Amino acid sequence: EGVYATVGVHPHDAHVFDKNVELQLKSLASRSKVVAVGETGLDYYRNLSPHEVQQDVYRKHLRLAHELNLPVVIHSRDAWQDVISILDEEGRPPKGAVMHCIPAEPRFVEAAVDRGCYLGIAGPVTFQNAGKLRQVATVVPLERLLVETDAPYLSPHPLRGRRNEPSYLRIILSVLAQVRGLTPEELANRTTANALRAFNMR
Repeated sequence: EGVYATVGVHPHDAHVFDKNVELQLKSLASRSKVVAVGETGLDYYRNLSPHEVQQDVYRKHLRLAHELNLPVVIHSRDAWQDVISILDEEGRPPKGAVMHCIPAEPRFVEAAVDRGCYLGIAGPVTFQNAGKLRQVATVVPLERLLVETDAPYLSPHPLRGRRNEPSYLRIILSVLAQVRGLTPEELANRTTANALRAFNMR
């Protein structure tokens, strides 16, 4: 009853996106328990799909979010300038955008905040070498901050290397609360309210 979904084609799989997939995506995204389109976006780190193909599929997801009046969940890895540029060209969906699992890139965070996006912090913020990401996490406006796991990937320290799961969210939340100077309970309340607002669930 309390489970909701987002639907999209990850940039790694953009090369399999065709008209049939597009129709299936639209059908799924129209269901009542689907709260957003995505994750979509660009990933230039692994390059499992050509950049121009990723860009085209990203645009199609943004257009679908506009058409269905849904927010969009965006993935960006080593591609933040193109992610922002295409978002500007297509226009941020009226229901908003979530930048998922943000990188330690202050310029990306600034650009996303300027466009009214929500920003998700995941397990890497707990890593011992993640000082830059923790610094970035301090400048995200509290009203735009989300906490996420990216399960089954990116398990937080000290569980790094294991399969990630939703219950590990409390570990990420605890570290992030310390970084932000809040109690875990305070941060949980704020980020839960943000998530409900980001996905138009309140």
